Amino acid sequence: MTLPRRKPPKMKVREEPQVRCKEHLKWVRGHVCAVAGRRDHQCSERIEAAHVRTGTDGGMSVKPSDCYAIPLCSDAHAEQHRIGERAFELRYGIDMRKIADELARRSPHRRKWEIDR
Repeated sequence: MTLPRRKPPKMKVREEPQVRCKEHLKWVRGHVCAVAGRRDHQCSERIEAAHVRTGTDGGMSVKPSDCYAIPLCSDAHAEQHRIGERAFELRYGIDMRKIADELARRSPHRRKWEIDR
């Protein structure tokens, strides 16, 4: 009987190409909600770091890198997931990716993903 051949050993490639940075997420949560005051949105108290999925390194069941996070109150974050990113952006007149990119550019922790990439 012939055995199946063995898989070649994995090269030292990262299993998860997305960058994780707890410090950046904490910094993002320190901002006000990105939709505060828009379309009469009443923010809840808790600010969360909401990951933008459209046009990022996320995928099906894969959270994007932390550098693609924006501050949303818990109510807005739930709405983002409930109605979808595009509808959320249209409703509030924002560009989530642009906000995330600007926050990432200004983050005091940006060296983390600049080094990892």
